[in-house]
Amino acid sequence: MATTTIAIENILSKNSGMTKDQAISVLNMQSDSGLVLREAIEKKGMHAPEDILAEVCRQMELNFIKDIPVNDIPVELINDIPISFAKAHEVLPFKVDDRKVIVLSTNPLNTEVYDDLRALFKKRVEPLISTKTKVLDAIDRVYEKGTSALEGLDEIEEEEYDLDDPIIDLLESGEDDAPVIKLVNTLIFRAVKEKASDIHIEPYEKNMVVRFRIDGTLYDVFKPPKKLQNAITSRIKVMGNLNIAEKRLPQDGRIPIKIGGKDIDIRLNTVPTSFGERLVMRLQDRSNVILSLEQLGFSQKSLKELSDLLQRTYGIILVTGPTGSGKSTTLYASLQKLNNIETNIITVEDPVEQRIPGIGQIQVNSKIGLTFAAGLRAILRQDPNIVMLGEIRDLETAEIAINASLTGHLVLSTIHTNDASGAFPRLIDMGCEPFLIATSLLGVISQRLIRVLCPHCKEPYEPTDLDLANIEMTRQQVQGTNIHKAVGCDHCNGKGYSGRTLIQELLLVTEEVRTLVMQRKDSGQIKKKAIEQGMIPFRDDGIQKVLKGITTIEEVLANTQVDL
Repeated sequence: MATTTIAIENILSKNSGMTKDQAISVLNMQSDSGLVLREAIEKKGMHAPEDILAEVCRQMELNFIKDIPVNDIPVELINDIPISFAKAHEVLPFKVDDRKVIVLSTNPLNTEVYDDLRALFKKRVEPLISTKTKVLDAIDRVYEKGTSALEGLDEIEEEEYDLDDPIIDLLESGEDDAPVIKLVNTLIFRAVKEKASDIHIEPYEKNMVVRFRIDGTLYDVFKPPKKLQNAITSRIKVMGNLNIAEKRLPQDGRIPIKIGGKDIDIRLNTVPTSFGERLVMRLQDRSNVILSLEQLGFSQKSLKELSDLLQRTYGIILVTGPTGSGKSTTLYASLQKLNNIETNIITVEDPVEQRIPGIGQIQVNSKIGLTFAAGLRAILRQDPNIVMLGEIRDLETAEIAINASLTGHLVLSTIHTNDASGAFPRLIDMGCEPFLIATSLLGVISQRLIRVLCPHCKEPYEPTDLDLANIEMTRQQVQGTNIHKAVGCDHCNGKGYSGRTLIQELLLVTEEVRTLVMQRKDSGQIKKKAIEQGMIPFRDDGIQKVLKGITTIEEVLANTQVDL
């Protein structure tokens, strides 16, 4: 290995214009950080031209390819390799024979990935090195070509007709073997299989992109030919019972489907953009069992405090957090805990995301005047014990919720704020009287969703000094803990994470907090008082999950920017 390092050092100093000290610095960074050599060069602010990589390969007796003949790559080679794994590690099978498989790669020293591929193909792996741009482009094009949904697509592309009309006729004719129908069905099936929460279909000037949101992060998965844009859009709009002729206005629809025994409810939204309609499909698995509060990731302290609040007969409990932070899941888990034959529970939601037996659930319909406020006003005459509002959006809804809580109802709802203490000034900004807020509110939960480390590939990790500074801990404090880092394997499609859990803070409205609210104090003073009285901020809750090996430092820092 030392001989290889000296050889690469000589190549860098001779071919890149670097000094010998700069070359050594690059190699030290590459060794310490685990970066690809090209990335280490770029981190140092230097350029890594193609001929440097070619020369490195020549010195290491590795093959280098400048232009990749993508059309010659057999698509069956990628059948068992997720595109996320290929992109994360910048590898792509190129050729195979009886003795070996040739693999395109950007990193001559990527031995761990080569070992994985050797185990998959049960053959010797021979790397063929190329630049990052060329390899990633080849990955995109081969996976596009290899998508099973594109069987028969060539016939459509060879036809010379306007896609606006002929494809629509084809789709509406019920020909299930139509390639565009196969394409859309396969995208949905794959999204369900990979546990995606959203499918994004995004048109651009010269291409279109399909992305999946998995565990809160968007991934590119497919790039259909631009000429099929209208056909794909029309097919999805037909499935959602939307007006396929209307392309200038946003539309909302719903697609109920059954895949693999699962009832999937898809909420479809379209908006017009400069290059065509942009579609987002939110996938909701209705067959999922509603999780209990104990399964969501609450700390033992917060779980006990929340359980005590839910036993109260009147007052308001709010859940705050950004879109997609699991607020509805927390409310459903709370309702499930409260649901029994002696209790009348009614909800007003937009939309009703999961059906709960024994609970009356009302769908908001603003087109006919059934708003949150109107629905809440009506259900108070239905003799409820507990009321759940999907969201408090305006003064009218907030005032009715407060009045309901003061007249003997337990009200659960959500509100958009950055943290728990921000709920009070938010309600005051809406126009609510501080003394009413202070009197009616019982507690506020603020939460975020963070990704959980894949149990199959996570590795123990010694945090750097910068990591320790970011989480405000000393090396002595983390001794004996269980800090791990994300790696990536077949089980998690190379992501290093699998599933998500909550980090949260629960602010209890005590007498001292009520006094601050009535004095219109800002959220910072309220938060300081709550922490003095025992509230654990969600960054601290996240750090506890890092120390237990549940998630990573990077994941907690990225999701708790409010505390920075």
